Amino acid sequence: MIAAIKLAFSRLPLMRPRVWALLSILLLAGYQVHALHLDDRLYYWLATPAALQNAPGSLTGRAYQVQVNARPVAGVGDNLSGITYDDQRDQLWAVVNNPSELLAMSRDGEVTARYPLSGFSDVEDVTYLGDGQLLFVEEREQRLAVVPVPRQAGALFREDYRSLTLGIGRDGNQGFEGIAYDRAGDRLFVAKEHSPMKLYEVRGLKRSVEGDFGLKIIDHDEWIRDSVFATDLSAAHFDEQTGHLVLLSDESKRVMELDGNSGKLIGYRTLDSDFAGLGKAVPHGEGMTFDDRGNLYIVSEPNLFYRFNRS
Repeated sequence: MIAAIKLAFSRLPLMRPRVWALLSILLLAGYQVHALHLDDRLYYWLATPAALQNAPGSLTGRAYQVQVNARPVAGVGDNLSGITYDDQRDQLWAVVNNPSELLAMSRDGEVTARYPLSGFSDVEDVTYLGDGQLLFVEEREQRLAVVPVPRQAGALFREDYRSLTLGIGRDGNQGFEGIAYDRAGDRLFVAKEHSPMKLYEVRGLKRSVEGDFGLKIIDHDEWIRDSVFATDLSAAHFDEQTGHLVLLSDESKRVMELDGNSGKLIGYRTLDSDFAGLGKAVPHGEGMTFDDRGNLYIVSEPNLFYRFNRS
């Protein structure tokens, strides 16, 4: 066997230029397939039941039409990273992670106010807790900070607000990427991007912030294993009307909808060029939310805003 291998390698220099060219093309194609995660997408496409793309009674099973398509957000050059809907003010809140900044936005993607986040580090997502409170997640520190909705212009200072640091499996820029809050159950879902992908449930967050301390943290590894057909997680949203948890994958370009209690996969949609009349796939989806009408909002790095209206 060893002699045969040595003989094969000894003949490599004698191979014709056309053979070398073909091998080079195959190697390059293999690298591109891996780099673009095309192999993963093919696997997930084959492994996921096609019927789930239009699951009845689900968020992802609804018909959508793009109404705001890749609109650059004014005054943001880079690092637009998270978004949430505030039903009490009928507006959106978005965050920029570097330099850290909170943006108040209309449902059309217009910036109506800006609040620098002084002392905050790498803010990746934001979710509205209700009762005039926002929650930020700082990726590298794996820190969750509760911040009242600002009432006047000016910076928000990190030292003024309470926070919870989980510090689970810390790994630089591969930490917490998305958060979603269930108001009725006082449950916070926290998604870790990859290496490995993780999904945690923090019970009793708001009650603990208000003084009745009693946190419980659950690792939903089985939800990731059985229901997440993607290579990364970049955002999350909990829908109060359906009780479903929606997860966004940037690399796999898909939205996955899970039952918020069992973790069962309810449905999914891919964010490619054919979705909702886009014409061009969402390039780098980093944040996602739904409003109380069922409309879907996505923000994409560096500074793009999308709104998909429920048909």
